[in-house]
Amino acid sequence: MSGTGTVKTDGSRICSGLLTSSSLGVFLVLALGVPGANGEPSDLPPAVEQQIEFSRDIKPMLEARCVVCHGPSQQINGLRLDRKVEALKGGYSGPVILPGNSEQSKLIHLVSGIGEKVFMPPVGPKLSRKEVGLLRAWIDQGALWSEEGKPTETTNENKSTHWSFRQLQQPPLPKIVGSSWTRNEIDFFVLSKLETAGIQPSPKASKATLARRVSLDLTGLPPELEVVENFLKDTSSEAYEHLVDRLLESPHYGERWARPWLDLARYADSDGYEKDRSRPHAWRYRHWVINALNDDMPFDQFTAEQIAGDIIPDASVEQRVAAGMHRNTLKNREGGVNIEQYRFEETVDRANTVGTVWLGLSVGCAQCHDHKFDPTTQKDYYSFYAFFNSIDEVDIDAPLAGELGPYLAARPEYDRQRREVLVKHRVPELQPPWEARLLEAAKNPGKWTDWDISYEVLPLYMDRGHQVLATRPEERDPRDAYTLSKFFLKNYNRVVSKQHYKELGFGEALGKLYQLDASFPEMSRAQSVSERPEPRKTHIHLRGAWDRLGIPVAPDVPSFLPQLQSVDAQVAPTRLDLARWLTSPKNPLTSRVTVNRIWQEYFGQGLVVTSEDFGTQGEQPSHPKLLDWLAAELMNQGWSLKKLHKKIVTSATYRQASDYRTDLEEVDPENILLARQSRLRLPAELIRDGALAASGLLDPTLGGPSIKPPQPGGVSGLAYANQVKWNPSEGSDAYRRGLYIHFQRAVPYPFLMTFDSPDMQTTHCRRERSNTPLQALNLLNDSVFLEAARALAGRVLTEAPDRNFVSRLSYAYQLALARLPTDREQERILSFHQQQMERLGSASRLREALFPAAIEGSTSVEAAVWTAIARVVLNLDEFITRE
Repeated sequence: MSGTGTVKTDGSRICSGLLTSSSLGVFLVLALGVPGANGEPSDLPPAVEQQIEFSRDIKPMLEARCVVCHGPSQQINGLRLDRKVEALKGGYSGPVILPGNSEQSKLIHLVSGIGEKVFMPPVGPKLSRKEVGLLRAWIDQGALWSEEGKPTETTNENKSTHWSFRQLQQPPLPKIVGSSWTRNEIDFFVLSKLETAGIQPSPKASKATLARRVSLDLTGLPPELEVVENFLKDTSSEAYEHLVDRLLESPHYGERWARPWLDLARYADSDGYEKDRSRPHAWRYRHWVINALNDDMPFDQFTAEQIAGDIIPDASVEQRVAAGMHRNTLKNREGGVNIEQYRFEETVDRANTVGTVWLGLSVGCAQCHDHKFDPTTQKDYYSFYAFFNSIDEVDIDAPLAGELGPYLAARPEYDRQRREVLVKHRVPELQPPWEARLLEAAKNPGKWTDWDISYEVLPLYMDRGHQVLATRPEERDPRDAYTLSKFFLKNYNRVVSKQHYKELGFGEALGKLYQLDASFPEMSRAQSVSERPEPRKTHIHLRGAWDRLGIPVAPDVPSFLPQLQSVDAQVAPTRLDLARWLTSPKNPLTSRVTVNRIWQEYFGQGLVVTSEDFGTQGEQPSHPKLLDWLAAELMNQGWSLKKLHKKIVTSATYRQASDYRTDLEEVDPENILLARQSRLRLPAELIRDGALAASGLLDPTLGGPSIKPPQPGGVSGLAYANQVKWNPSEGSDAYRRGLYIHFQRAVPYPFLMTFDSPDMQTTHCRRERSNTPLQALNLLNDSVFLEAARALAGRVLTEAPDRNFVSRLSYAYQLALARLPTDREQERILSFHQQQMERLGSASRLREALFPAAIEGSTSVEAAVWTAIARVVLNLDEFITRE
């Protein structure tokens, strides 16, 4: 694969090869291992007996046969042969030229097909014996270069001048003519572009539209009726700004803006892969994100705590919870998997996620080879990967309010009873030899099958199982030690007879321990990570393979960006150093990428449309100076996201009407110049939230564990072995916000996927907005929406100021759409009302299906008819759209 490749409409990226005939040949040779001559070094052509001149004898040969794959435009396997320093340094497999020793030089073996799996060059004629002899003589004579190879193609160094890699500076405001339209600095940049194109901005949206728009954008919920009424009555010039301030202070702001961040962080409540085991503690990370956003945690701190919260000096529990972002990777718990292989895959995902989320680059395209388009080399990639290579996964005690006291009070008695059970059943005596035998079996796989099985299933029973087993007992975490003892009790029957296992009473012991655990006031837990005391050694992985190691590398940032300044030059930089570098004023990418993603949420697309790719294959910014001004302003304002939100939503650009304009059909059909607002279909979670809010069913409780609303029967059975248990939440939990819906990777909640939720397998920078018949059917027939329609009908019949049709319909529209119905809408729904009164008046079974119970003061027919009308209102395009 090569390069950045194709961008899917959901913003994720697929690396797709751009293979020429020559590069295809290289790929096939490297992938399939085309055999060479299979000879011995003694079969090498002899070196010619003449004095070699590099410019005459060697340089033309390298340029004709080697440089196309190992030159300035690409360096397959990290090898470059057009310049002396790089050629002598070699590639990711090590040096290929050993001056003075051609017989041992890998370059000679490759071009001779001797003792190597590949025969170079892979396409075109091979080198003649004389040409190989010239190369041998040149190497034996010291591999002297009479001059540096001068590349004729664009080099990676030149690519570093790409617009997004340049130092960020805040530009001055442009000069404009129509300054009376502007509300803040944003408008100067937008109006400047419009004036140049000869386009007028759109009129300001109505106050009712603005109230609904800004409420949905800042809190994800439709505005309350009282809020809209007060805003419409307030004629002061500060009315809108006061509304914005109230919304920014709402706790629902954190919920609304947590959603796009959790897409980036690939948050889910299960492992993925075949087993797809649930993660009961995953929600603590989501809760941290909501609180951090509500508190307006500066984005540089928001960055540091997620990337390196576990190694911040004197880290708090919440900072360690924040580092749980690294635990959002997929986790394969199938039996027989190679633990190291999947640890490598998880580390790759962490590196790719951070590279995309903060840098906006497709760094993952350099996992197997140097990036074909960006200046990211494979060495850059694995140096970046090295920051995450010494991560170990841990679950930590993270007590919630009121948990710690009872836990500490009960702990001594719990420990005493647990120790009694273990001693009574000889666990301290029998477990150490079992552990030793298990470790011995791991060193000799296949020798003792029963022991092999126990070793293989250990990681399925406890995270880091193999690592805990290899740790000396006195150095183990007490919780890990206890879990290993329970695993011993459960699995000892694999290696002893059934009779002996029964005599030991291990089944009875397990029962007592489980009973004891259930009675103990356990503290809440959270997913986190820790840094190994001794860092793992990181190597370049040849062709991206987990088990093919090249030269070692140290943690570092991409070489074409401003370099990292470690606090201690004598110590390898850490993830905390990386986090500080990401938000350093010298880093040209992070603030640009961040403000672009926020802008995208307000206008449907970013100033850079490819919000996941700020590299050379991404789109150019539509308003580059505005992007830079906002990026610099974010840093100038102490990385405050709330100040950035306020700046955007109080601009005249944001407040424009979204009405379609025929005069823009030819000059700006995609609204790139921002001559109007954009109509945006709401994300899946916000559509459901809106229905629950309008109907009065919504439970506004903030945070907490994930919930499971009712879903179509048989969905959970689609998972492997039908093992996903989906027991619908009861009571008010069933009506909590969509943000809290349990996300099962193997079988996600169908409503979310119908409305384009990402699959949470990898980071997603922007969601698709599709329009399908299935969506309308969901809005009409989904059980949650049917309940919402009944509740909305109930509100209309009991809360509307008057009992007449117009008053009730007006109330329904105000609750759902924050406006009154038009005369045309009243006429059409009145006709529908009359039809339904006749139809349902004589159809008792259908009437009861729509509204099983009557409402005090209304007939069962009225309740059913208004339920039908409520279903129409909740299915309107306007209801699921932010105007």
